[in-house]
Amino acid sequence: MEKGGYAYILSSKGKRLYTGVTAQLQIRVTQHKAKKNPASFASRYNINQLVYYEAFATIGEAIARESTIKNMHRLEKIQLIVALNPTWRDLSEDWGKPIAPFDESKLKPHTTF
Repeated sequence: MEKGGYAYILSSKGKRLYTGVTAQLQIRVTQHKAKKNPASFASRYNINQLVYYEAFATIGEAIARESTIKNMHRLEKIQLIVALNPTWRDLSEDWGKPIAPFDESKLKPHTTF
């Protein structure tokens, strides 16, 4: 059975971009942040903020999408990012952090008409 995959875009603080593909997004982003391959483009330019990703049912689909993204002009990549992540937030920054329990007391009462 084939695993799914992800096409993703990382950014540096200066908005230098890197496009990649992986079957395990969390592990791959962690590797980028740790500069597992110090000689790589992403490591050399401190490109380690996950700003965009898409999930696919198969790794083949993810590879095809990565290829499409890599062939886009920079402006098109920026438009892709901004459409889903207008503040360029690092989408991985909350991974591994505890999630606060749901607090029902903060809900507003529902009114029916």
